[in-house]
Amino acid sequence: MTNDFATDVLICGAGAAGLTLAIDLARRGVSFRLIEKLDDPFRGSRGKGIQPRTQEVFEDLGILDRIVAVGGFYPKQREYRNDGSFVDADVVEAEPATSAEPYHLPLLVPQFLTERVMRERLAELGHRPEFGTELIGFDQNGDGVTARLAARSGEETVRVRWLVGTDGGRSFVRRALGIEFPGRTLGLRAIVADVTLSGLSRDVWHRFGEGDMQRQISACPLAGTDLFQLQGPIPMEGDIDLSPAGLTALIAERTGRSDIVIETVSWASAFTMNARLADRYRSGRVFLAGDAAHTHPPTGGQGLNTSVQDGYNLGWKLAAVLSGAPEALLDSYEEERRPVAQAMLGLATGLLDAMKRGEMRRGREVHQLDIGYPETSLALEMPERKHGMLAGDRAPDAPIRGAAGQGRRLFDLFRGPHWTLLGYQVEGTLIAARWGLHVHVIGSDIIDDGDYVRQAYALAPGSWALIRPDGYVGAIVSAENVGALEEYLKRVGLDDRSTSFTRHSNDQHGRA
Repeated sequence: MTNDFATDVLICGAGAAGLTLAIDLARRGVSFRLIEKLDDPFRGSRGKGIQPRTQEVFEDLGILDRIVAVGGFYPKQREYRNDGSFVDADVVEAEPATSAEPYHLPLLVPQFLTERVMRERLAELGHRPEFGTELIGFDQNGDGVTARLAARSGEETVRVRWLVGTDGGRSFVRRALGIEFPGRTLGLRAIVADVTLSGLSRDVWHRFGEGDMQRQISACPLAGTDLFQLQGPIPMEGDIDLSPAGLTALIAERTGRSDIVIETVSWASAFTMNARLADRYRSGRVFLAGDAAHTHPPTGGQGLNTSVQDGYNLGWKLAAVLSGAPEALLDSYEEERRPVAQAMLGLATGLLDAMKRGEMRRGREVHQLDIGYPETSLALEMPERKHGMLAGDRAPDAPIRGAAGQGRRLFDLFRGPHWTLLGYQVEGTLIAARWGLHVHVIGSDIIDDGDYVRQAYALAPGSWALIRPDGYVGAIVSAENVGALEEYLKRVGLDDRSTSFTRHSNDQHGRA
């Protein structure tokens, strides 16, 4: 079998997971193709919540301001009682932002707008999804994957180093690999539809029949559009009329109101809720990410966010291995991401049970800021720490000042495809500069005026904190253990090699 590779990575599925992975690979100069069997972009709002941790990811990818601009924040929800009276309440339990956690409010952005912004960012980096292109088969050996594609122009066979299935809950890639997708059907079928309507204001999320699974229905105004997202449980069997007339009749039946009229239906779906998790995320040179690896009920707004962070975790690891890091680094993808999906499935299922009782409230647990990878193979502490910041935790933000006097944030230092090494009051630079690693010394080129960095990272003088490209702490070591840090850097592909012009150019491209 030939090893003449057409491209490094083939991404199958241009939803949120596939687009995140594509953006990350593009800014690293990795060659890839992103294919999507649909002829056009997804035009529904199914995943509309952007959690605070995902906002941090989007800031790093260069799209957060655009996401906020096209969307907005959750309105209050208005729960109507049987007598027609109502009470307004917050959808989420708000906490103030802090220097360490700059984003605390989930955003409300229809999925089709989120993915549009992501495609625009990808285009800036020189790439576009190939719509109307379907993966119809593949084979792999120890060196790569031979994939068969079908498009309007005909069929083609391509040879790639890696294949990533981001092709949804009914993933062709997962089924072709024979990977089991255990879980359970949650005994609930529902509709979700994007509609224009009259009879309801756009300043609140209208909810009727809370806690009554026969009468419950809601209409949420979708920020950045003139649409409402209509949601409600439906019988497990039978056809549902998703036309404007059919949905108008359904609302009248459940609310007792004839003044709410559905005028147009932009997109609609009737679906059965499932909670499922793939047995494995990797088979040889093929990976699963996003809904291909896990499906969630929509409660809690976890599905799209978990998918984005799958792509964010896998992207830098694929790029590192393609640049010479040991292939064993890729085993950490499943090690880190599968337990997260398992936990998020439990959270979303618990929130679904609360919704059935009319008691659902979303607090910090849905923000995904507390997700981390402590005690995994990529978490190094020397000496071992018992309290405070641990290796594997999310790296906090903090206000800082550059030696030239300008105010900055730690997130400014982290932004981009590189690793970041922070030395705290260290004597000399014990770690040599190299491609892909930015070194900063707190107390030298970076000033910690308010003691925010020391408090957030619990650093002692002479210690080092290594921040991964995906914003997690990889290692925390004392001055006496710098040798262990050097070994860690080699393990992730950051050994002290000479920098070629090609690799330097890729790093600059990644900052576009």
